[in-house]
Amino acid sequence: MLEAVAITAVMRTLADPTRRGIFERVVNAKEITVADLTKGSGVTQGAISQHLKSLRQAGLVAERPEGRNVYYSARPDGLAPLVDWMDHYGVFWRDRFADLRSLLKEIDP
Repeated sequence: MLEAVAITAVMRTLADPTRRGIFERVVNAKEITVADLTKGSGVTQGAISQHLKSLRQAGLVAERPEGRNVYYSARPDGLAPLVDWMDHYGVFWRDRFADLRSLLKEIDP
């Protein structure tokens, strides 16, 4: 049941387009502050902080305080529950693609 909770947390967190955008910016930076994330985003600093809190709770980002700043970095292992879930269903799609490939060969040898 714990695994289902982790998958749900990651999916819910990344379902929000603003949060996904913030996560992508964190992934593309080694480390980034809330102030840097706020620049040019059209989102308030408070909203960015709330989105980062959700990302942190889902295990997708880590924070490192330094002086007055908090630096955020991506935690790729946070995506593991989602990747595992997709791998489980990947078998279904691989079989379907193999069937499609065979059918196409039959239609157009």
